[in-house]
Amino acid sequence: MQETAAVAFATFFATVGPIDIAAIFAALTANNTPAERRSMAIRGTAIATGILLAFALVGEIVLEHLGISLAAIQTAGGILFLLVGIDMVFARDSGGRSTTEEETNEARLKHDIAVFPLATPLIAGPATMGAVVLLIANAESNVGIQLIVIGMLLAVLSVTFVALLGATQLQKLLGVTGLHVISRVFGVLLCALAVQFIFDGIRESGLLSTAGAV
Repeated sequence: MQETAAVAFATFFATVGPIDIAAIFAALTANNTPAERRSMAIRGTAIATGILLAFALVGEIVLEHLGISLAAIQTAGGILFLLVGIDMVFARDSGGRSTTEEETNEARLKHDIAVFPLATPLIAGPATMGAVVLLIANAESNVGIQLIVIGMLLAVLSVTFVALLGATQLQKLLGVTGLHVISRVFGVLLCALAVQFIFDGIRESGLLSTAGAV
């Protein structure tokens, strides 16, 4: 149980990226009042939570209806996480867990960024959605493990909300170098988790045993 909680927390922390989101949020809301920033943080986190919980509840059902196996989602999720992890290690933005340049430019023109780009794709981005579906599917209908995964998701979202409320102070405290150091550390962890997911997917698929039999 503790291992499941640790893996889920590390995965969600890396894919959501609360510290990075706080830095982006501070930059995009520099001209807003504290009350406006607080309101956007509350609504953005609430909307993202709803989106991710919806993926947690219906993601596995959708996979079953589409005929997608656990092995396939493990392998595909591993590849996605590996790409995101590599971007984190090299401090690059690809859109997997942050906004693209075009999205950032569009967001600068918006007075209220609670829905876009804060709720999605910053908090509830493609990588985080994939992580939710993968970890829930990995639980194989074990309700206890699924609740732990959801609990870790809510914990990371809570950390994200707190980071948003203190975004300006956090950015001044850590600076660009500090933000990149944290991102790189979790990027390495995400890469390791990604490779493990890929290994698990290949093993679950039976390809290795089939190849050995031949």
